[in-house]
Amino acid sequence: MPHELKPLPFDPQKLDGISEKNIRSHWENNYGGSVKALNVIKQRLSIALADDDTPPYVYNDLKREHLLRTGSVVLHELYFANLAGNNQPSLVIHDLLSATFGSIENWEKEFRRIGLGLGGGSGWVILGYNLHLGIIENYWLWDHMYSPVATIPLLVMDMYEHSYQMDYGAGAANYVNAFLRNINWDVVTTRWENVRIYLEQRS
Repeated sequence: MPHELKPLPFDPQKLDGISEKNIRSHWENNYGGSVKALNVIKQRLSIALADDDTPPYVYNDLKREHLLRTGSVVLHELYFANLAGNNQPSLVIHDLLSATFGSIENWEKEFRRIGLGLGGGSGWVILGYNLHLGIIENYWLWDHMYSPVATIPLLVMDMYEHSYQMDYGAGAANYVNAFLRNINWDVVTTRWENVRIYLEQRS
């Protein structure tokens, strides 16, 4: 079945420091473009696989694009889903980040620094739980294909320039500030609770 665009889960007029124009362009052109591209790539993969004369290197070029577009679609959907909150971290998340990073301020310091290091280019910042290592960490992603292995994202920040150029030009720091003001911590809490349920069921 073809992938379909997920609607924005919030009113884009109500973000603090990220404009409706920027969000709608991001959703329609960048996320929407990746959804369309992923559907095209899957169609071409099906055709190429059915053709016994398709060289493996040609097929793998399509699979590389498949990996790239899948990452873009998933990360964008996670990103939009954890926006539009004006709440504070729940006690569960506050305690979790404090226990992991020493304090919630330490978590934010590293998360922010990773984002600023990606400013002016491309990439993502993820707070995630690594199932293999059993730890929570902030991760640096250069593009859509660099998601850390065995990690469930709890919070995702898009650092591609299209996320902020319309509002802030090259001012990535202003965008990072705005993103942190707009985190939907209820979504982060729900993602963590789902991880905990999974871990309990697996034990």
